[in-house]
Amino acid sequence: MEQRLTAEERLTLKTGAFGAVFLVANADPGMLALFRESFAASGAMADSSGVVKEALTSGPLPKLPRDSALEIEAVVLPALGRSVRILREKSPRDVAGYREVVLSAAERVAGAHRGVAPAEAAAIERIRDALDQPA
Repeated sequence: MEQRLTAEERLTLKTGAFGAVFLVANADPGMLALFRESFAASGAMADSSGVVKEALTSGPLPKLPRDSALEIEAVVLPALGRSVRILREKSPRDVAGYREVVLSAAERVAGAHRGVAPAEAAAIERIRDALDQPA
């Protein structure tokens, strides 16, 4: 039984997903890379559906810290865990889709510019761990 998400819950899903992309993009920064990475991530987000697509395409953009990778992680990783818990409660059939969209976007970002750097692979692993936290 699917329940509608509140605006705050949709923002949590968006913060997790967009933040994961931002986390990977910042793991190996560069201006040209940033453009390619953004384009790659948008393709993964466009592949979403249902509640996940609604959350990622509606409402305001999340406000993410920009000062350090640690500050970004401190916001993004908990948001990913909360997003999975929200979906488990309100729309269980969308949990796998959210996880796939986030990981696909992160992997596309990492591979968009000269392959996956070790720092990007490490960021993806932290994202995966946050998405896989038990209920």
